Amino acid sequence: MTATPRVLLVEDDEVIREATRMALERYGFPVDTAADGLEGLELFRARRPDLLLLDVMLPLLDGVGLCRRIREESQLPILMMSARTDPIDVVSGLEAGADDYVTKPFETAVLVARIRTVLRRTGLQAPAAAPEPPRTVREIDGLQVDTDALDVRVDGRPVPLTPTELRLLLEFTAAPGILLERQTLLERVWDYAWGADTRVVDVHVQRLRAKIGADRIETVRGFGYRLRRLRGGGT
Repeated sequence: MTATPRVLLVEDDEVIREATRMALERYGFPVDTAADGLEGLELFRARRPDLLLLDVMLPLLDGVGLCRRIREESQLPILMMSARTDPIDVVSGLEAGADDYVTKPFETAVLVARIRTVLRRTGLQAPAAAPEPPRTVREIDGLQVDTDALDVRVDGRPVPLTPTELRLLLEFTAAPGILLERQTLLERVWDYAWGADTRVVDVHVQRLRAKIGADRIETVRGFGYRLRRLRGGGT
């Protein structure tokens, strides 16, 4: 048994993976990360973590399959994560050997509480409880983006976004009022190099506008886009 249980987080979405890793580390958990099921299996065997936090929908080897493979070798605690709430998905994960199931998006404090509960069942000691770290919330004229919980609201109303739309919005809210060129967005959001078709940016900006308000994102013709401050203020 290690002094501080080490978590292996297997999540293919980079935004969710990094946000979850940083949140768990603020609570004292050492975290290794993998972006697909096969990498997760390799890291499990190399690092021998104390707890596995596992997304259901993974490339190369899905979460249920990975859970079964690991259960052939270990009885470490496994928590499944998924944005899908179909009972069949929940049952499949639990029948594969998972100890618990968390639905995305989740509050960090809720996830940590679930982790502590599973660790207690297996006799492992979690890091000492500490007050929840301050939340990072970007708020601009009624648009709220919680970068820890990955929660987006407009005038208090939850706004469901795809992972790509969320990455795009995070770029805009990190630099309100600043022009972001299409090529810059391609590199930061899609990891595309020079020469890629910038129309993919235009399509996703239109989708994002439809969800958060068309007047919030201004087109700078021939260059790119910027997030507008509708009332000339904001934090």
